[in-house]
Amino acid sequence: MSLKSTVNPSLAALLWPFHNLPNDYIVVDTESTGLFDEEGAPGLISFGAARVKNGKVEEILEVKSRPHRALKKEASLINGFDIDEVKAFPLPIERWAQVEALVNGQLLVMHNAAFDWRLIQDHIQRYQLAPLNITGVFCSQRAAQPWAESIGIKCSSRGPSLDTLTEYLAVENLRAKQGNIHHASDDAIQTAAVINKLVAYR
Repeated sequence: MSLKSTVNPSLAALLWPFHNLPNDYIVVDTESTGLFDEEGAPGLISFGAARVKNGKVEEILEVKSRPHRALKKEASLINGFDIDEVKAFPLPIERWAQVEALVNGQLLVMHNAAFDWRLIQDHIQRYQLAPLNITGVFCSQRAAQPWAESIGIKCSSRGPSLDTLTEYLAVENLRAKQGNIHHASDDAIQTAAVINKLVAYR
């Protein structure tokens, strides 16, 4: 059964947040040394961004950063970075201007904003970097949750995962091409592709 043949217009109305996204926004993803824990925030290793204009990815940025905490083995298995490799990454300040230049004045879209935006804010405050002058943060994972649950797509408490939506919407799986390793810029591109499908789902 094709995706189009399963569209229920009344349920598609639950995707109103996607239908009303601007024509120009930035999809952001991060990779880190681990999760938030009793010691505080993990270190940000990689900041990936894809600028979307009229449904097409027009610019891609990936900035690697030396983290303040050691990379945990569990995180290394997910993001593919070597524990010693990240120690040689640039200092956070060295490429922050590139991040500012791309995202300032834009809406940021993240599939797990509760983690990614919190991590980015900790990174900014920890290294006294210039704050990002953005119009807002949109969480595609949360926004997709009511629709996904209504049609029986598996969701966590945060909403449907990127992998789950990728499979359901028949989006090219960039992670699978990389041996299921997470890359911030690839994940941003994949999120953009998922969002395009949800925008068109009416």
